[in-house]
Amino acid sequence: MNRLLSHSCIVGLILAGTANATDEPIPGTVDDSHINNIISHAEGPDTNVILDLGWDSKYISEGRNNLDKGGIYWATAAVQVDDLTLFTTVGRGDSQYYIEWNMGLEYGFELGDKLSAALGYQRIESYGDERCGDNELFATLEYTGITWLTPSLSYTYSTEAGGYFVEASLHSEWPVSDRLTLTPYVTQAFDFQYATEEHDGPNHFQFGVEAQYQLADRLVLSGHLSRTLAQEDIKQENPDATASLNNTYAGLHLTFSF
Repeated sequence: MNRLLSHSCIVGLILAGTANATDEPIPGTVDDSHINNIISHAEGPDTNVILDLGWDSKYISEGRNNLDKGGIYWATAAVQVDDLTLFTTVGRGDSQYYIEWNMGLEYGFELGDKLSAALGYQRIESYGDERCGDNELFATLEYTGITWLTPSLSYTYSTEAGGYFVEASLHSEWPVSDRLTLTPYVTQAFDFQYATEEHDGPNHFQFGVEAQYQLADRLVLSGHLSRTLAQEDIKQENPDATASLNNTYAGLHLTFSF
């Protein structure tokens, strides 16, 4: 199996963020290309159905470009009942044959007035040069005690790789208007036998900015521009690389909830 494509079999889909039926701009996070603001555990209806359509100029995860050329389309359907969410996401390459399915559930809960968490499981199936699959367990922790700065920590364990991946992020939300919000962010990622077995430690550093515009009460348009900087894990994986191991990519998502 192509080693690069095998990373996409263990891509985490830690969903966080948006799609409340309110008039307020919705905050969110972008750490990987398709994490984009799909599920919210904030106060809202007891039952919520979420539909999301998106596109990313590259399929970036764990600081790596998973496709040889082009970007990827995403479609997500999720049903949220109280704090439990069932979701299905499908991705399809726009310039080469690649299909990925993510199916799972997530449970969100509060650890305090300003500290929220979530636990989840997902099954991943991908079809490219070869078919591969994985089971992942994930967890997130977010502190909301600072108005303008949100620290968060995410953890993903892959049964196929027998390792885990950790991301520590800072997001800063800046309302531009009643409907538009800009959110710069930075993320430091660490790999522990999740993407590679040869090195444990710093994987990549990522930064970018996200924009969200509330088109209507239940309809949100969001976009992001992101940059990844390869660190020791990626560099050791590609010792003979002549091209840059860093990546710049962008994406758009349209999210509807009812």
